Amino acid sequence: MRKAYIAGNWKMNMTATEGREYAKALLAAVKEKGADVKMMVAPPFVTIPAVLEVLKDSPIIVAAQNMADHKSGAYTGEVSPLMLKDLGVNTVILGHSERRQYYGETNEIINGKILLALECGMDVVYCVGETLEEREAGKLEEVLASQIEVGLKGVDASAMAHITIAYEPVWAIGTGKTASAEDADSAHLFIRETVERLYSKDIAENLIIQYGGSVKAGNVKALMAKENIDGALVGGASLSVEQFLPILTFNK
Repeated sequence: MRKAYIAGNWKMNMTATEGREYAKALLAAVKEKGADVKMMVAPPFVTIPAVLEVLKDSPIIVAAQNMADHKSGAYTGEVSPLMLKDLGVNTVILGHSERRQYYGETNEIINGKILLALECGMDVVYCVGETLEEREAGKLEEVLASQIEVGLKGVDASAMAHITIAYEPVWAIGTGKTASAEDADSAHLFIRETVERLYSKDIAENLIIQYGGSVKAGNVKALMAKENIDGALVGGASLSVEQFLPILTFNK
């Protein structure tokens, strides 16, 4: 039985001061209401230490939104996995559509980051998903297959327990549009079938696949009711405890 995994990606929002106060409020709310899911928040790099200070002994994982593809060196402005590990961060989001779209990250670049993260003992949330143009052109499965095949190239079967895949239709991120629960489940099923083809049925059946794309309290239950949707990677709605808590407690 796959345990639901709900994650909040703060993107470039919340200063260290704001993040610390948010973390305190979120932790208090979760303790009061209870949450029977795996939970994660991903603050900006500079906000991570303040949030870790609050959440380090809690059930809420603190992750990074990205990392460099090198351990150290002359890479101005980058943050290495070793730096994250030293802080106490053991999970990283890689391949987010905004990294692909705005910063030119290719499947090959992301693959290098995934391999390095695993080498450094980190868990990875690997984001995949199609643009509206690709969907309308009938290329959904082609795009997803390529992202999975290239992104996971060289990832040993034994390391797949450290991989979570987040399906994010790019056209639904931050737009208020959401793929229907049926469309989302269909894409998740294709991802699971692709992982089964590359690895094994057992690995595919145990793989956690999150949905991301304007997830909110009003649609989370319908999405999570689907067989192949195991969690959510939440953007905007994770910036408010009032909006995020109902998603974390969708099954209460």
